[in-house]
Amino acid sequence: MDPSLLVLLASGMLVAAFLYASVGHGGASAYIAAMAIVGIAPAEMRPTALQLNVLVSAIATVKFYRAGHFRWPLLWPFAVASIPAAYLGGAITLPGSAYKILVGLVLLYAGWQLWWSARAGDELRPVRQVPMPLAILIGGVLGVLSGLTGVGGGIFLSPLLLLLGWAGTKQTSAVAAPFILVNSLAALAAGFVRNPTPPPDYAWWLMAAVLLGGWAGAEYGSRRFANPLIRRVLAVVLAIAGGKMVLV
Repeated sequence: MDPSLLVLLASGMLVAAFLYASVGHGGASAYIAAMAIVGIAPAEMRPTALQLNVLVSAIATVKFYRAGHFRWPLLWPFAVASIPAAYLGGAITLPGSAYKILVGLVLLYAGWQLWWSARAGDELRPVRQVPMPLAILIGGVLGVLSGLTGVGGGIFLSPLLLLLGWAGTKQTSAVAAPFILVNSLAALAAGFVRNPTPPPDYAWWLMAAVLLGGWAGAEYGSRRFANPLIRRVLAVVLAIAGGKMVLV
């Protein structure tokens, strides 16, 4: 990869990692969007996004846990089904055109979700009991989608937790981070079993960038609220990349 392009890509991912980690997410949708914009092949997008997702979501998990926001009873009903489902999804390789369309739709949804979350604000919502059978079903569906696309599923789980009143904003972030982590690890393991290839050379620079951005973002987000304007800017970027993948 051209060095100037790599610097631009790594810089963008550092910012994305900061923004996503501040709300307990790994940032895979933004990483995929950035890779799509610079023309990286779909075959490299999923494993690279998952590797970056693991790093950032692991940091966010630790930071939000230490801040006292994590709730194990809220995580496990979703994770118990999502982990094997993510492994199954990660073992499936879609044709390049189908993968681009599916990921493009995911990016468009992610952009809408970020825009909605910025508009909705960070106020706490009344917390209700999570129906276990429904949580297990949702976890399974999100796990498959996570494995197929290379996202961790947090962009789908977080709005559900908030809209249905199952968690407040900080609790949502604290649960989304480990949910993304276990799904990304499962999908990554499945992909490695199927095709055990090392990361491309440029991936190491991207890993360094997201580690820095993820640490700073999780430290900030676990103690403060994210800026709604920044979420909207990122939402526009995701929408542009998603439209590019669907239409081109």
